Amino acid sequence: MLAFIDETGDTGLKVGQGSSPYFTIALVLFEDHDEALACDQRIGLLRRELNLDSRYEFHFHENSDKIRQKFLEATLPYSFQFLGFALNKDPEKLWGPGFQVKSSLYKFTCGKVFENAKPYLSNATVVLDSCGSETFRSQLAKYLRQRMEDPDHQRIKKVKMESSHSNNLLQLADYVAGVINRNVQGKKGSEYYRYLAVKEVDLRVWPR
Repeated sequence: MLAFIDETGDTGLKVGQGSSPYFTIALVLFEDHDEALACDQRIGLLRRELNLDSRYEFHFHENSDKIRQKFLEATLPYSFQFLGFALNKDPEKLWGPGFQVKSSLYKFTCGKVFENAKPYLSNATVVLDSCGSETFRSQLAKYLRQRMEDPDHQRIKKVKMESSHSNNLLQLADYVAGVINRNVQGKKGSEYYRYLAVKEVDLRVWPR
C-alpha cells in the first residue's frame, strides 16, 4: 500500500485577517502499486496533452479551472481512496490554549487523520512532501512513531520524504486537499468534489 499526504491552508488563527478559515489534510491511498504507477504515468501524459513542460507541477490552488477539470478527469479512472480532515478555525468554535500553539494544532490535525485511517492502513509506505512545512513533517513523523505502532498489525512500513515537484501522486494529494477545502467552505470550485466523491472513505470537519 502507498499513502500520499498533503495539506492546504495554514495554522494561523486570525481568520478574517489573512489566515485561512480551515486547515485541511488529505491522505490518498493506493492499495495496488501497479495502479499507483499507472496513475502516475497518466499524469505525466496529461502534461504532454496540455502542452506543458515535463517539469510542470500541478497545484490545485494555482491551476486554472480548465487544468483542474482535465487533471480530475484524467485521474478519476484509477483505483485510489482518500481520507480528509478539515479543522474549522472559527474562533467562536475552536478554542483552548493548545490551539494557540502552531505545533499543537499540526499535531492534533495529523493525529485525527491517521487515527481515522487506522482501519484502512496495512503495511503502508507513507510519502510526505519534502518541500512542505517542516513543522508538519516533524509532527506527523512523531505521531506515526508514537501512535501507529501495533505489535499485531503493521500499519506503517516506512515514511519517505519526496519533492512534490517530481512526484505526481503527491500532486494528486494536493488536488484532493484543495478540492476538500473548497467543498467544506462551499466556495467557488466546490463543484469539483463530484469527481472525487466516489473515492471518499472518510471525511470529517471539526468543530461543526
